[in-house]
Amino acid sequence: MSIVSEIFSWWGGNTWSNRIYTRLRGRHVGNDERGNQYFVQSKGIGPLGVPRRWVVYKDGAEASQISPDWHGWMHYTVDLPPTEDQAYQPRPWQKAHQPNLTGTPAAYRPQGSILNSDNRRKAATGDYKPWKPE
Repeated sequence: MSIVSEIFSWWGGNTWSNRIYTRLRGRHVGNDERGNQYFVQSKGIGPLGVPRRWVVYKDGAEASQISPDWHGWMHYTVDLPPTEDQAYQPRPWQKAHQPNLTGTPAAYRPQGSILNSDNRRKAATGDYKPWKPE
């Protein structure tokens, strides 16, 4: 991200104020496989009565980039981050990150959708009765 966009845009992720806050009040806890950095408040407690936790994304800010192991730590489900928890094993149902594809050609389009290339609907069965006003 360029210096100009970091100064003037908040939607791109890390800003100068976030960098200063992280430097002064954060303690680095670890990185994930995507290069995101995770921090915890170094002194005091946050508004929820526990030290605040946050992530600095390597690329643009999108919450779905947080891997399942770090997600549990970020949401206070587990106390130890994955870097300190030696017993952590990924569950079989935990999938690898897939970005949100809405608005792209690869977006999910169910059968029958007008945007689906195969938009043929199934033939109606005989159980449908149209409403007729009396």
